Amino acid sequence: MDDIPTRSLAESDNYAIWTSVEPDGETVYHLELGSVTLHFFVEEWEELAGLLQAAMGGGGSKGKKR
Repeated sequence: MDDIPTRSLAESDNYAIWTSVEPDGETVYHLELGSVTLHFFVEEWEELAGLLQAAMGGGGSKGKKR
């Protein structure tokens, strides 16, 4: 089995974000939070990144209230 190419985007003592390019050519983002790893396709990652940016900027979410 061939190795899947990966690239580290950022990491701290407890967290890491990295990407892999799957055999079908799809890029997957991996968010490691301690012992939990979340996997996102590009569209999902872009949505999450926008959500986090809105939260950090105090902008709230678009169209949804909780």
